[in-house]
Amino acid sequence: MKKTLLLSICALAFSTSAHAQFGNLNSGWSGEGSLSGSVTTGNTDTTDIGLGLKLEKEDGPWRHKFNALWDRGSVDGDATRRRIDLGYQIDRDINERLYIYGNGDYYTDDFGAFQDGWYIGGGAGYHVLKDEPITWDIEGGAGFRSQQQQDFPTLDAAGLPVLAADGVTPLLTNGLTEDEFALRGFSDFDYQFNENVAFYNDTEVLWASSDTYIWNESGVTAKLTENISARASFRVDHHTNPPVGSVGTDTTTRFGIVYAIK
Repeated sequence: MKKTLLLSICALAFSTSAHAQFGNLNSGWSGEGSLSGSVTTGNTDTTDIGLGLKLEKEDGPWRHKFNALWDRGSVDGDATRRRIDLGYQIDRDINERLYIYGNGDYYTDDFGAFQDGWYIGGGAGYHVLKDEPITWDIEGGAGFRSQQQQDFPTLDAAGLPVLAADGVTPLLTNGLTEDEFALRGFSDFDYQFNENVAFYNDTEVLWASSDTYIWNESGVTAKLTENISARASFRVDHHTNPPVGSVGTDTTTRFGIVYAIK
């Protein structure tokens, strides 16, 4: 209920202010849609399919960014990966290099160290490098984070669930939820080798007293046609204090097709 109410309030606040300030937000968006396959190691070893969407719209000094990712994997007909990521950010330029922003992120993951979580905050960003072939933005800010631990069963020496006298498997964790203040740092680096090949490296650090979450993703995109490109990427997700029964680091290797939205 708390998450649903929070997301509803955010959506209502955004839609109201956006309509009042920017008029029609249904036009002027650009970005990309992607279809990928990936291999994951860590808490689970899976082969899965991913669908991604990234959109951006500029309106004067304002900038809107939206991203969504859906991952699903299975082995022998059994689901082994189900994850959804959603994110939105609004920027307001102060001058040619400095801007302020507000952002919100939400995820749900049936097989990760944490079952779900969200973050809402704001801060300032700086365009360190603005001119191609190299662009680099850095951001720093603070906000509020909530994340719920995954329930992991107690296993015996053979790796099988332990059954109590009543036939119920005891859990190592009890879905503990941490709601806390958090600090955020972000880096977005892009290098355009030529008109057909580009490299990117994104890093985010979300610090909180119970657990610090760090992720880094690097990728190379090669244009095949005017609107279609091939992409290979590698991502590392790391929690400094994962729940008992899970590991702190997951890696994801993706190979996919990207369609440019103009």
